[in-house]
Amino acid sequence: MAVATNVPEYGVVLPPEPGLTPAEMVARAEAIATTLVARQAETEERTFYAPDTHEEFQRAGFYRILVPRRYGGYEFGIDTFMRVTMALTRGCPSTGWMYCLGHAHALVVASLFEERAQAELFASGEFICPATVAPAGTSERTPDGDWLLTGTWNYCSGSPYATHFIGHTLVPQGEGRPPSMMMFVAPRGQWERLSDWGGQLGLKGSGSHSIAMDGGLVPAHFTLPTHVSQVTVTEGTPGRDLHGNPEYGGGQLSFMVIEDAALAVGMALGALDAYEDLMRSRTAAFPPNLPRSQDPDYQYWYGEAAAMIATGEAAVLNAVQQWRELCERGPAAVTKEQEMRLAGICHQVVDLCWHAVENYLFPTAGSSAVRQGQRIERVWRDMSMFHSHAGFAVFLSTIAKRELAKARFGVADPAHA
Repeated sequence: MAVATNVPEYGVVLPPEPGLTPAEMVARAEAIATTLVARQAETEERTFYAPDTHEEFQRAGFYRILVPRRYGGYEFGIDTFMRVTMALTRGCPSTGWMYCLGHAHALVVASLFEERAQAELFASGEFICPATVAPAGTSERTPDGDWLLTGTWNYCSGSPYATHFIGHTLVPQGEGRPPSMMMFVAPRGQWERLSDWGGQLGLKGSGSHSIAMDGGLVPAHFTLPTHVSQVTVTEGTPGRDLHGNPEYGGGQLSFMVIEDAALAVGMALGALDAYEDLMRSRTAAFPPNLPRSQDPDYQYWYGEAAAMIATGEAAVLNAVQQWRELCERGPAAVTKEQEMRLAGICHQVVDLCWHAVENYLFPTAGSSAVRQGQRIERVWRDMSMFHSHAGFAVFLSTIAKRELAKARFGVADPAHA
């Protein structure tokens, strides 16, 4: 548990349950997850989890896990957040994905923005803020120095109940000069969620709708001249100084890819749960037609998949621990090489979980168990969709490997050579 050490008592907004512990938070997620299994079909049809599920998450405090304590959050840190994410995703991949990518960016705001912006952005104590990495739209400066943004940003997971939106846009710099990158946080009243999600192969209920802005007003102090994946924290961060919490000075890119790994583990655990039910309730297809739990082949398939998924779970929890230890060591420890090492671990986690489902659970579950709407079929679709996500298919699978080697051997990018 991470606790702020330099927050003055005056002005601090206490969370609804000041004595709540990280263990209790995780236990709540595990209990709620069991109720999500039966609601997966309705979540897909709606394209996001139900209003009463959202209200249950609010009561449980899930949208306050990463919010600093001075603003009414619990500031439990990424260990608790990742465990909650894995638990919810195990019950319903779409719900876990939507929750994770909605609340995760509280850490971004608490780390990178100055006190004035944080006080305004965290005013409610809860924070749900989808983010996209692809720059889009156009920007216009107001006479007061703020920004008017117009455009459409796709794949905004978590948008149905969002309080804010983090996006990127390119700002023109004049003739003959390349545009500069700008990251921004737009309040809910400045954008509209489009009804354009649900037709994809998987993660149909992840609330990954597009967000549109037409002259949306974004205050200048809600912007940063950078891209979230390119942030360097080796010189410190505003959040680390403001809250006295090392986790608000951690690597932003490595935190994002640990989310991918946690989601993959949660999905695979859900498939393993479904396979276990089949092991207990069905018989093998060929003589001597033993119960699957007693059949040597099914025992092997289950055991192999279980071991792969358990290895992935152990690796992602260790990656979380490594991330936290880097934070504790100080800003200078959070180097590009260390971030890419963590990214490499996360790629292996996703691969292990995918192969456990693809090679062992899905093909041996039986055709009746992988009909449309069955739990293993849904996980297979969701993980297939996951594999098309640029964060995995492009960054983790390819770019991160090259960047790790380049950082290790001091190879500069051509533009900076």
